[in-house]
Amino acid sequence: MRLSTLILAAGSSLALAACMTAPPADPGISQREAQTATQQHSQVIAEFGGEVTGARGNYVEMVGDKVAVHSGTPNAAAAYDFTLLSSAVENAFAIPGGKVYVTRQLMGLMDDEAELAFVLGHEVGHIAADHSQARQAKAQQNSILGALGAIVGGVLGGNSGVGDLLAKGAMQYAQLNTLSYSRDQEYESDTLGIRYMGAAGYDPNASASMLASLGASTALDARIQGNSGRSTPEWARTHPLSENRTARAADLARQSPGQGGIRNRDQFLGAIDGMVMDDDPEQGIIEGRTFTHPDLKMQFTIPTGFRMQNGTRQVSIAGSSGQALFSGGRMNGNLDSYVGQVIQSIVGNQAQVSIPQPRHTTINGLPAAYTTARVNTGNGAVDLSVMAYQWDNGTAYHFATLTQAGAGLQPFASMIDSFRRISASEASAIRPRVIDVVTVKSGDTIQSLASRMAYRDYQVDRFMVLNSLSSSSRLTPGQKVKVVVYGTR
Repeated sequence: MRLSTLILAAGSSLALAACMTAPPADPGISQREAQTATQQHSQVIAEFGGEVTGARGNYVEMVGDKVAVHSGTPNAAAAYDFTLLSSAVENAFAIPGGKVYVTRQLMGLMDDEAELAFVLGHEVGHIAADHSQARQAKAQQNSILGALGAIVGGVLGGNSGVGDLLAKGAMQYAQLNTLSYSRDQEYESDTLGIRYMGAAGYDPNASASMLASLGASTALDARIQGNSGRSTPEWARTHPLSENRTARAADLARQSPGQGGIRNRDQFLGAIDGMVMDDDPEQGIIEGRTFTHPDLKMQFTIPTGFRMQNGTRQVSIAGSSGQALFSGGRMNGNLDSYVGQVIQSIVGNQAQVSIPQPRHTTINGLPAAYTTARVNTGNGAVDLSVMAYQWDNGTAYHFATLTQAGAGLQPFASMIDSFRRISASEASAIRPRVIDVVTVKSGDTIQSLASRMAYRDYQVDRFMVLNSLSSSSRLTPGQKVKVVVYGTR
């Protein structure tokens, strides 16, 4: 189970002259900000699949330090900390206090070290420009804690209600707070990131190539969506992309010193060779519309037209007719009390909700209980439903769904009925996907190398996006490319 967001922002273009104006001197990171970030760090690590340590983690830290020292932050090398997260989403974000994060999935999309430098520099820019203060002020005023926000804030457990985001884990913090970066702040961070990477000796043109790759990946996700359901839902797009964003970065890069600077492609490819891509089987995997967890030996399939995102502690499902989360926990008592506790944890102290007595059934041999509560929100009444399944050793799993008033569980009926145990042989057949860096040989083509990709569909398209290739690209012997293949567990 894993969460998803993206890294870079959108909006209409700004005047380049205005964006090139130097920002005020960075006053530095306060002791309070640093302490808060340190406290939140363990939550981020837990929520985003854990930290990738060793050579890859050290590599990210090294590149981050090289760009951060040009940020103007006092004692920048010590003030900033860079972490590689084992998350299967294309994401990077920063926490005020000097913590910067990038996921292995986004790193796998990159072509070279200079693109990594731009991404890390972009996030350093958010901190150095103190974007968090305005961002958090806006977050306090907005109404993002609506229907889905209530589920996201509450279904993970705890008794403090949906408003206490940090108590629910860093996933909500990163998602909800980064949502309110403004267009101008994102553009400023692009400008700063390009400035930092150029000062560190990197080719500033990597900024535009990174944005172009993200745009291509997002477009491919949209094309695949009907089959794979892996497109990032709009509420999770912390930094939506646009073509003029890429064009703006290219213009800035052309005006920047350092043309033809460091790219370090071979060193970068060596660092990511063998790295896990997509879902880690230990957190469950998504194949098309089906989620399977081989270690827990469970599986379910979402309805056609819905999207699914895997988080460390939950799976989120979203579509035009409803939203849902799948999670689990200890069953203290019976299924009836479990269902009531889930609903109460979601609504918290935000509303007085009458919880009807759960009804009982059996689904694929599993005892189950469900109920629907009517909840009044700022956007009108909605149905909050919980379907819980009794598992093993006092454990239960559940879907919490949010639909229009009167719809109840009906939009998710097929998903609820699909939840089942899987056999040991089914579980053992699931393997991770890993990056394999290969050297192009004489006779190799995009089509022949793409046929090695460990996917059932869109092999050529995935290969081209992964390697920043187009339909007119030609491979040459000796060239290094990335292929995603099946690894071993």
